[in-house]
Amino acid sequence: MKAFRGQPSVFASAQPGKQQAELEVEKIFLNFGGVMALHNVDLKVCTGELVSVIGPNGAGKTSLMNCITGYYRPQKGRILFNGKEIAGHHPHEITNQGIGRTYQNIELFPGMTVLANMLLARHIHCNYSLGLASIFSSSVRKEEERHRKILEELIDFLEMQPIRKKPVGSLPYGLRKRVELGRALALEPKLLVLDEPFAGMTLEEKEDMVRFLLELNSAWGQTMILVEHDMSIVMSISQRIMVLNFGEKIAEGTPEVIQNNPEVIKAYLGDTTKF
Repeated sequence: MKAFRGQPSVFASAQPGKQQAELEVEKIFLNFGGVMALHNVDLKVCTGELVSVIGPNGAGKTSLMNCITGYYRPQKGRILFNGKEIAGHHPHEITNQGIGRTYQNIELFPGMTVLANMLLARHIHCNYSLGLASIFSSSVRKEEERHRKILEELIDFLEMQPIRKKPVGSLPYGLRKRVELGRALALEPKLLVLDEPFAGMTLEEKEDMVRFLLELNSAWGQTMILVEHDMSIVMSISQRIMVLNFGEKIAEGTPEVIQNNPEVIKAYLGDTTKF
């Protein structure tokens, strides 16, 4: 992880001013027919924060992430990113605004290599035309070299050198999760949305992922929203936690506050002595 110690060289554009990631979710409502998925939900994430969203199955966590990333359009409320309204925008438009995402169910191309999957994410940063690409001009070659350098640094950071040329479909589940994180980071997101990134991982794989996320947040200042069921991880790495239950926000605060909130304990956490 040497490349990400301090300021990453190939991410020179990711200076603090250009990494602004101010998210404001204001009183959003989301219904599917007669089913209420989200009811009057607020969430604010500031630049550089690592905020977790927790709750029982069906609480509305993924629905909230889908609203933020453009897969769902709330019936009421506003979603602002760096002061601009993004509610109702298409997912690719929101990605171009600087919001990247990993998914609860892995969304990779299993027949393609790790490197090829990550290269796909660089398309939003390509500045050359189809004509120049077809003749592979010197400007295209230089830009391709820059993209490759960024990806190689990410691969090095995520300790994926041994698997960089392997088909994703041949990898264990935990490593596929790591590849998906790499592809999301290849977008150079200002805000990274992580939907259950630890699901299905072994203890060792979870420890590695925690290490990567903490390094990204502390050394790079990566802003993150984490949706996760593993409460030991959530309590240990989150700066702030929001709790959903049946589509409504029932609590928000530091891990210590959430851990001792009676309503949260009743709805989800149970015995807090395990934390």
